Amino acid sequence: MASAAKGRSRVLEYKGHPLRRKDNLIYYGSMSDKYIIMLQVTESKAKEDLNIATRVVVQLQYTDPDLKSRDRVLKKSEKNSFYEAIDVAAVWLERALASG
Repeated sequence: MASAAKGRSRVLEYKGHPLRRKDNLIYYGSMSDKYIIMLQVTESKAKEDLNIATRVVVQLQYTDPDLKSRDRVLKKSEKNSFYEAIDVAAVWLERALASG
């Protein structure tokens, strides 16, 4: 018997905003909002059978497709773990969306 949820993919969320991954890039937020966060894993190390991020670039960006890619970036930082990066990303995104 087929389940209603079987055809739909589940969206991973963090603090109420979606997370989407493409290779070493993770997008945090919705493209329908004015701002989004891009997390880029630039360095990782193997620990047992997992790759652990050791350097992550965090960027707060406009989602406006008419802007050049360099003009979209509002804030940029580099963190030493994914936890630190997503923690900063959550604060930046909430503040940006709250300010309009």
